[in-house]
Amino acid sequence: MSQKDLVEKRRSPRIEHSVPVKICAPCADLVTETRNISRSGAYCRVSKYLEPMTKLQVTLMLPVKKEGKLRTRKIVCMGVVVRVENVPFEDSFNVAIFFNEIKPADSRALSEHVQGVLAEKPAG
Repeated sequence: MSQKDLVEKRRSPRIEHSVPVKICAPCADLVTETRNISRSGAYCRVSKYLEPMTKLQVTLMLPVKKEGKLRTRKIVCMGVVVRVENVPFEDSFNVAIFFNEIKPADSRALSEHVQGVLAEKPAG
């Protein structure tokens, strides 16, 4: 694979990072955690099949450092399922969610969180 193939094509940087999340879908309310996250979406494992293009309410419990203390910022936004993958040998599914309705301040907070985690990673 060439260096050109490894270039990130997403507009927003994405990090492998766990953030608690509650997903309210028409068929169920699901509590899980992200496997990766960006300013524009999240990828997580759920116990129920969610049809692509399903509209969701997403509540993220984002850890935020403020005044030297770790606090939790609750971000509530709307999302849509853009990809679903069966997890082999499990009754679960990996879902990719695009945040299609999110307050600008919450979007900034997510972006700052992602940038902060990226800054903490050692170069390599």
